[in-house]
Amino acid sequence: MPDFFSVHTIALDLFGYRLSYLELVGTVFNLWSVWLVTRRRIETWPVGIVGVVLFLVLFYQIRLYSDVFEQAYFLIASFVGWWRWGREAPETETRSGAAYSPSRVLLGWAALTLIGGLTLGVFTARAHIVLPGLFAAPAAYPLLDALTTAMSFTATWLMAQKRTEHWLYWIVVDVIGIGLYYAQGVAFVAGLYVVFLIMAVRGWLAWRALRPAPAAA
Repeated sequence: MPDFFSVHTIALDLFGYRLSYLELVGTVFNLWSVWLVTRRRIETWPVGIVGVVLFLVLFYQIRLYSDVFEQAYFLIASFVGWWRWGREAPETETRSGAAYSPSRVLLGWAALTLIGGLTLGVFTARAHIVLPGLFAAPAAYPLLDALTTAMSFTATWLMAQKRTEHWLYWIVVDVIGIGLYYAQGVAFVAGLYVVFLIMAVRGWLAWRALRPAPAAA
C-alpha cells in the first residue's frame, strides 16, 4: 500500500511536476480553511486542523523546520480559536469582532514577532547539530523561514481574537512564502500561497470595512 504521508508518493504528474498526495490534500484543506475565515465561518478551524497536520508532515520531510514548529503551534491555536469562536452566539458570529488593536499593542506584537523570529532562526540553523537524531539535515533558509513562522504565530493568535491586523501579517507571510516554497521544490504549495495572498488582501479589505479606524492608543 502506498505511503500517503510520504512526499515521494505521487498523486499527479503536472507537466513534469510530481505532486504528492500529501502536498495535494494538505493544500486543498488549507485553501478551504482560508476561504472560510475570510467569511468569518467557524468551520475554518476543524478544516484547518486537517491541513495543519498534513503540512506539518510535509515540511518536516522538506527540511523547513521552523514551519514544523509553526504547524504544531497552529494545531494548538486552532483548537483555542475553535473554542473561542464557538462561545459566540450564532447570530452575532459573522459580524462581531473585526477590530484593530490599539497602536501600543500593535508595536508590542511587532517587537515580539521580530525577537521570536530571530531566536527561532538561530535555533533552527543549529538544530541538526544540537538534535541530530531529530533533525538529520541542516535547515533550509533558517532565518527567513523562522521570520515567517513567528509572523504566522502572531497572525493566528490575532485571528483567534478577531483582530483585523492579522491579515497584514498573513500578506507578508504569503509574499515570502511564495518564493520560499518554490525554492524548496514544492511549487504547488507556492501556487497555493499566491491564492492565499489574494485571499488575504480580500479578507483584510472585508474585515477593515466593518470597523475601518484603529482603536485609540
